Amino acid sequence: MELTWQKISTFYRWILENGDKRTDPWPMVYSPVPIASIFLMYSFLVSVGPKFMKHREPVELKALLVIYNFTMVWLSAYMFCEFLASAWLANYSLLCQPVDYSHSPLAMRMAQVCWWFFFSKVIELSDTVFFIVRKKNSQLTFLHVYHHGSMLFWWMGIKYVPGGQSFLNGMLNSFVHVVMYLYYGLAALGPRMQRYLWWKRYLTCLQLVQLFILTIHMAYNLTADCDFPDAMNVLGLSYVLSLMALFSNFYYQSYLTRKGKR
Repeated sequence: MELTWQKISTFYRWILENGDKRTDPWPMVYSPVPIASIFLMYSFLVSVGPKFMKHREPVELKALLVIYNFTMVWLSAYMFCEFLASAWLANYSLLCQPVDYSHSPLAMRMAQVCWWFFFSKVIELSDTVFFIVRKKNSQLTFLHVYHHGSMLFWWMGIKYVPGGQSFLNGMLNSFVHVVMYLYYGLAALGPRMQRYLWWKRYLTCLQLVQLFILTIHMAYNLTADCDFPDAMNVLGLSYVLSLMALFSNFYYQSYLTRKGKR
């Protein structure tokens, strides 16, 4: 027992001491404890929240939802522009881009937008909270909970590889979220907007295109001689493939199966 605890303690110290020293002082980065605690609280909320709301009236959040969704549009657009500008100005390569661990202005700019991308995933847990208090339990699918909960572990990106190859993930995802939260923001305005929201199906298509590009990008980098950790590419590729399967199933069940039944 003592030996096991010693190994755990050694591994924990390794996690703390081998991160990017530039990002270690930033909120929720140095130790995995804060993000792990948030993940556990999120899991507890998903498990208990619907039961807590079962015999209660749904909460009306129209004004808050409009503000929240359009704020997320702004934040996502800001991150997309920062990823794009930082990569463009630093002459990033799509084929092989190691992390620049220097304190140069462009390297720090990229690291900072990576942190904002990571923090945005904490903010986005609010999506689930809103579903629960509004009693929209049909929206609490495995895909939704898995995607939101697992994206918290972008913590590893900001802890160890804030930039380099990982920039494409953040940039594409930020662009998709501009479109996604714009859809949610318009939907939150009420029934009068429904006739303008015919493009929900194409939002799912956009998400699938994003995942396909990331799959090709990470798969290529596993075979290329590039100074970027293979372990991160393996983890990223495995995760993207799992999302590809889940989003493909969602598209099939939501649009193709439903169309066939009609």
